[in-house]
Amino acid sequence: MNSFTIAIDGPAASGKGTLARRLADYYHLRLLDTGLTYRAVGHALLTHGLPLDNESAAETAARQVDLSNLDKHTLSAHAVADAASRVAVFPQVRKILVDKQRAFAAQPGGAVLDGRDIGTVVCPNADVKLYVTASAEVRAGRRLRDIESRGGHAELAEILADIVLRDARDTDRADSPLRPAADAHLLDTSEMSIEAAFLAAKSIIDVVMAKRSTA
Repeated sequence: MNSFTIAIDGPAASGKGTLARRLADYYHLRLLDTGLTYRAVGHALLTHGLPLDNESAAETAARQVDLSNLDKHTLSAHAVADAASRVAVFPQVRKILVDKQRAFAAQPGGAVLDGRDIGTVVCPNADVKLYVTASAEVRAGRRLRDIESRGGHAELAEILADIVLRDARDTDRADSPLRPAADAHLLDTSEMSIEAAFLAAKSIIDVVMAKRSTA
């Protein structure tokens, strides 16, 4: 196969990022966490002290995003994640970043892209579409454990409230709202380990790959 695209969507802390990395490693595909592109825009505004509702500044920052230079460590800060969710509502910002994401996916060799509108907007013709989700309570617990594992401190109730707010912001926006594609495979990881989620996704992908290889 010359190219094979896997689209992974889902809400915050659903496990889609970890799953995307596992699948990219296993199938030797390039990986793009599209959420980092929006975080890069939010980070740029925060760095320059610009208001997050400054649409023009957000568009300028979006044009300057370099997909080969996304610092995950810097962009993982909570304030940056919140900023990303706020600038992601701007249609022109989304258009600029979607064009960059599509160009990444179109490169030879195949890719795994994870985000919130990959199967519906960025790569509607992806070979495999996965929608990874989990209950808000489970996702909040995961986020808390992640923060604590890095030596941080947080309150579970505050994390849960933030996740509920981000879910509402992502699903209610007019442009490219978070929702599963009609042909996406649903993976509810509320009661799943990452290994179980990986094996479930792998079984879906292997079937599609086998059909393509014999077509």
